[in-house]
Amino acid sequence: MPGPTPFRVLVFSRTTGFRHDSIADAIATVTDLGAANGYVAEATEDAAAFTTANLARFAVVVFASTTGDPLDDAAQAAFEAWLAGGGNWVGIHAAADTEYAWSAYATLLGAYFKVHPAIQQATVRIEVANHPATAGLPAAWVRTDEWYDFQTNPRATAGMTVLATVDESTYTGGTMGADHPLVWAHTTAAGGRAIYTAMGHTTDSYADPLFRQHLAGAIRWAAGR
Repeated sequence: MPGPTPFRVLVFSRTTGFRHDSIADAIATVTDLGAANGYVAEATEDAAAFTTANLARFAVVVFASTTGDPLDDAAQAAFEAWLAGGGNWVGIHAAADTEYAWSAYATLLGAYFKVHPAIQQATVRIEVANHPATAGLPAAWVRTDEWYDFQTNPRATAGMTVLATVDESTYTGGTMGADHPLVWAHTTAAGGRAIYTAMGHTTDSYADPLFRQHLAGAIRWAAGR
């Protein structure tokens, strides 16, 4: 019997601030993971793709290290309407360094980027081991990345579930203390799903089978699959 119809994922990576070298790797990875995870991805850096008609084609929108203010007013309005209809979102790394003045995005994201130390090895602590985005990952996951500090702790937001933290005792320069969320998820007011991972700065991340597994699980969860 044929399998379920693939769902569609829009990968958005426009930047108006810092641009990560790993964006191409992020797009390629999200696209490549589709065949094994039940979806087909399309990538764009064009804010004009955010229209009511076009967004209706997608089950999930992924922000892949967007920065600055990548969406104009019309695109923001269309995206808000799509979210209000139950749209699902995945944010990767610099998605937290995006749209600081847009309240609907702040609610979707959960916490904005503040600062980061140098790229270095650290230990990620998995807090919810049975979530699709973290299932099968080492409980103490040692990896190298750029470890974001955030302006607020997303755990303080009602309905937000922290899935993983980074252990500040395993690297230098962290400023959030003993509770430093790194991956979190929630169900939106409209019943959609939103998940953010702070990892994914380095190009090497996207060749790491565990990180690829993490992204695939996040996308599947966002789509309700």
